[in-house]
Amino acid sequence: MMSTVILQATGGSSMLGTLVPMVLIMVVFYFFMIRPQVKKAKDHKKLVEELKKGDKIVTTAGIHGKIVDMNDTTFVIEVESGTKIRFDKTSVSLDATKAAAPKVDLAKTEASKA
Repeated sequence: MMSTVILQATGGSSMLGTLVPMVLIMVVFYFFMIRPQVKKAKDHKKLVEELKKGDKIVTTAGIHGKIVDMNDTTFVIEVESGTKIRFDKTSVSLDATKAAAPKVDLAKTEASKA
Protein backbone atom coordinates (compact mmCIF):
# COMPACT_ATOMS: atom_id res chain seq x y z
CA MET A 1 0.00 0.00 0.00
CA MET A 2 2.76 2.42 0.95
CA SER A 3 4.73 1.68 -2.25
CA THR A 4 1.69 2.55 -4.38
CA VAL A 5 1.37 5.96 -2.71
CA ILE A 6 5.07 6.70 -3.27
CA LEU A 7 4.87 5.75 -6.96
CA GLN A 8 1.86 8.01 -7.48
CA ALA A 9 3.62 10.92 -5.83
CA THR A 10 6.64 10.66 -8.15
CA GLY A 11 4.38 10.48 -11.20
CA GLY A 12 2.97 13.94 -10.50
CA SER A 13 6.38 15.62 -10.48
CA SER A 14 7.25 14.24 -13.91
CA MET A 15 4.13 15.94 -15.25
CA LEU A 16 5.49 19.29 -14.07
CA GLY A 17 8.89 18.39 -15.52
CA THR A 18 7.41 17.96 -19.01
CA LEU A 19 5.06 20.93 -18.78
CA VAL A 20 7.75 23.53 -18.06
CA PRO A 21 9.82 22.79 -21.22
CA MET A 22 6.67 22.87 -23.37
CA VAL A 23 5.74 26.29 -21.99
CA LEU A 24 9.28 27.54 -22.61
CA ILE A 25 9.16 26.28 -26.20
CA MET A 26 5.87 28.14 -26.74
CA VAL A 27 7.32 31.37 -25.31
CA VAL A 28 10.43 31.13 -27.51
CA PHE A 29 8.27 30.32 -30.54
CA TYR A 30 6.14 33.41 -29.87
CA PHE A 31 9.09 35.80 -29.53
CA PHE A 32 11.08 34.45 -32.48
CA MET A 33 8.30 33.59 -34.95
CA ILE A 34 4.89 35.15 -34.26
CA ARG A 35 5.81 38.57 -32.85
CA PRO A 36 8.19 39.56 -35.69
CA GLN A 37 5.60 38.54 -38.31
CA VAL A 38 2.91 40.67 -36.64
CA LYS A 39 5.30 43.63 -36.50
CA LYS A 40 6.25 43.18 -40.16
CA ALA A 41 2.59 43.05 -41.19
CA LYS A 42 1.84 46.20 -39.19
CA ASP A 43 4.78 48.04 -40.78
CA HIS A 44 3.66 46.99 -44.29
CA LYS A 45 0.10 48.18 -43.62
CA LYS A 46 1.46 51.54 -42.45
CA LEU A 47 3.64 51.79 -45.59
CA VAL A 48 0.65 51.15 -47.87
CA GLU A 49 -1.51 53.69 -46.04
CA GLU A 50 1.13 56.42 -46.41
CA LEU A 51 1.47 56.04 -50.20
CA LYS A 52 0.27 58.92 -52.35
CA LYS A 53 0.31 60.00 -55.99
CA GLY A 54 3.78 60.67 -57.31
CA ASP A 55 5.56 58.20 -54.99
CA LYS A 56 8.01 55.86 -56.65
CA ILE A 57 7.49 52.26 -55.59
CA VAL A 58 8.78 48.74 -56.18
CA THR A 59 6.23 45.91 -56.30
CA THR A 60 6.74 42.39 -55.02
CA ALA A 61 7.19 41.33 -58.65
CA GLY A 62 10.13 43.75 -58.93
CA ILE A 63 8.41 46.30 -61.15
CA HIS A 64 9.55 49.88 -60.56
CA GLY A 65 7.16 52.72 -61.24
CA LYS A 66 5.47 55.92 -60.12
CA ILE A 67 1.93 56.01 -58.70
CA VAL A 68 -0.38 57.98 -61.01
CA ASP A 69 -3.81 56.96 -59.67
CA MET A 70 -5.14 55.33 -56.50
CA ASN A 71 -8.37 53.63 -55.45
CA ASP A 72 -9.34 51.99 -52.16
CA THR A 73 -7.69 48.65 -52.95
CA THR A 74 -5.67 49.26 -56.11
CA PHE A 75 -3.31 51.77 -57.66
CA VAL A 76 -2.04 52.48 -61.15
CA ILE A 77 1.69 52.82 -61.69
CA GLU A 78 3.45 54.24 -64.69
CA VAL A 79 6.59 52.41 -65.74
CA GLU A 80 9.51 53.87 -67.67
CA SER A 81 8.05 53.54 -71.17
CA GLY A 82 4.83 55.34 -70.20
CA THR A 83 2.87 52.12 -69.80
CA LYS A 84 0.34 52.15 -66.99
CA ILE A 85 -0.31 49.01 -64.94
CA ARG A 86 -2.93 48.44 -62.22
CA PHE A 87 -1.78 46.60 -59.07
CA ASP A 88 -3.31 45.64 -55.76
CA LYS A 89 -2.07 47.81 -52.87
CA THR A 90 -0.78 44.74 -51.03
CA SER A 91 1.75 44.12 -53.81
CA VAL A 92 3.93 47.08 -52.76
CA SER A 93 7.23 45.91 -51.37
CA LEU A 94 9.19 49.16 -51.09
CA ASP A 95 8.61 52.90 -51.21
CA ALA A 96 11.55 53.90 -53.41
CA THR A 97 10.93 57.60 -52.73
CA LYS A 98 11.81 57.16 -49.05
CA ALA A 99 14.53 54.60 -49.74
CA ALA A 100 16.34 56.98 -52.10
CA ALA A 101 16.22 59.90 -49.66
CA PRO A 102 19.65 60.54 -48.11
CA LYS A 103 19.91 59.64 -44.44
CA VAL A 104 21.45 62.25 -42.17
CA ASP A 105 24.10 61.02 -39.75
CA LEU A 106 23.69 63.11 -36.61
CA ALA A 107 27.19 62.31 -35.33
CA LYS A 108 28.82 63.67 -38.51
CA THR A 109 26.54 66.71 -38.49
CA GLU A 110 27.47 67.57 -34.90
CA ALA A 111 31.18 67.02 -35.63
CA SER A 112 31.11 69.33 -38.65
CA LYS A 113 29.47 72.11 -36.61
CA ALA A 114 32.23 72.05 -34.00
